[in-house]
Amino acid sequence: MTQALQTPTTPQDFITKTITSDGQEIRLHNKAAFDGMRAAGRLASQTLDYITPFVEEGVSTEKLDQLCHDFTIKHNATPAPLNYRGYPKSICTSVNHVVCHGIPSPTKILKKGDILNVDVTVILNGFYGDTSRMFKIGKVSNLASKLIDVTYDSLMRAIDLVKPGATLGDIGHAIQIYAESQGFSIVKEFCGHGLGLVFHDAPEVVHFGTPGTGVVLEEGMFFTIEPMINAGKPGTKTLSDGWTAVTRDKTLSAQFEHSLGVTATGVEIFTRS
Repeated sequence: MTQALQTPTTPQDFITKTITSDGQEIRLHNKAAFDGMRAAGRLASQTLDYITPFVEEGVSTEKLDQLCHDFTIKHNATPAPLNYRGYPKSICTSVNHVVCHGIPSPTKILKKGDILNVDVTVILNGFYGDTSRMFKIGKVSNLASKLIDVTYDSLMRAIDLVKPGATLGDIGHAIQIYAESQGFSIVKEFCGHGLGLVFHDAPEVVHFGTPGTGVVLEEGMFFTIEPMINAGKPGTKTLSDGWTAVTRDKTLSAQFEHSLGVTATGVEIFTRS
C-alpha cells in the first residue's frame, strides 16, 4: 500500500515560480513536487496494471470502473474523475469509435475484437497522476492493431523531444507528422494539459503544430501528452450525456497518455508502467 509522503502542506511549498510563455501562466515545480508526482504517477500506472487481467470478453465497463475505484481507495488515494464537473464515474472507458470520456456502464459489455482505452487519474497526497492505455479484446483487426501501435509510437516520439528549450510545437508536430504518415488523423478538439496539485492546468498541449512555436519548455513544468488518433477523419462530436466524445464517421479511435515532468536534462515519465 502506498505510504503517505511527508511533504509541505501548501501549494506554494511546491512551486519555484510562475512564468508566462505563449500567453499562458505556467507553474514550475521543485524537487518535493517531483517526489509527489512520482508517487501519484506510479499509483495511476499500477491501477492500469492491476485491471489488465480483468479486461476481457464479457466484462462490463462498469466492473472495470469498480475495480479501479476500489484499488485507488485501498491505496489511500481518490479517483479524480468521480464527481469532477458532474462526471459520474471513477475512470473513463472509451470503446472503439469513442474518442475519450466514455462513461462506464453495466450494459456496455466488452466483446471480441473491441479496442478499449481506460483513462485513470488518482489524487495522492494532493498530487494528480493521470494516464491512459489501450487494450485489445481478443483478436482485433489489422487496422485496429496498427492504429494502437501508431498512437503509442506517436506518444513516445513526442516524449523523446521533451527537454528544456524544446517547444510544444515540436511535440505536436512530431505526433502529427508520424500519425498522418501512417494514414491516420489527429483529433484537434481535445489536448493534453498541465497538472500537479490541480487536475487541469496550463499549458495546453495540442497534438499538432509547427516546430519551434508555442510554449518553450523549462525545468519543473508538469503536463500530460495524450494523443487521440482516428482511423478515419479527425472530426468528433459529443453525445447527449455531455461527456462521451465519438468520431463523426464512426471509425476507430485510439489514445495513450502519460504524465511527465521536464528535468534539467530531459524528461521524467511519472506514469511509466
